[in-house]
Amino acid sequence: MRYRELDGLWTRYLNDTHCLKQSGQRCETRNRGRVMERGLLWLPLLGIFIWLAWAGWNEYQKVETYQAWAAQFEKSKYDIYAVLGHNQATLTWGQPTRKGPINLDSVSLEAVTHISVQVNGVTIEPGNPLPSAKRPLLVLDLSTNRRVEIPFTDITLAMRWSEFLQKQKAQVQHDGSTAL
Repeated sequence: MRYRELDGLWTRYLNDTHCLKQSGQRCETRNRGRVMERGLLWLPLLGIFIWLAWAGWNEYQKVETYQAWAAQFEKSKYDIYAVLGHNQATLTWGQPTRKGPINLDSVSLEAVTHISVQVNGVTIEPGNPLPSAKRPLLVLDLSTNRRVEIPFTDITLAMRWSEFLQKQKAQVQHDGSTAL
């Protein structure tokens, strides 16, 4: 671009945004309001962008710490509600955070008496049509009369984990009975 073209663009910009007085003419103030309106419209968008960037960074940190934690398991699962890991006959779960899973708890599959998936307090049987679930739970009934509820975001994933754990539980029971 030539200097005159740049000078012309700059002058038009200043006229539109700052209302220059030229040759004694009265300054028009109609453009001043537009600049303020534009600024007020962009300010909330800037705030939303900053919040989204922070939320993305926070979730990225959770996933990174989960990957380090999950390396010790044969099979594992991560979602926004819970982390879950299976290793041999032990099941471990907890709540994901940026610094790593918290409220970790473990149970042996030998201590589990019943495994099911529940949605809104209703047990879902394998093979039946899956309802649209807001927050499905993998429910483990233990021999100590304790009940463990592990939240999931996806009902199909909860059903697959239920089937997997039932197979693992049957294998553990079979291996235990043949060892006797």
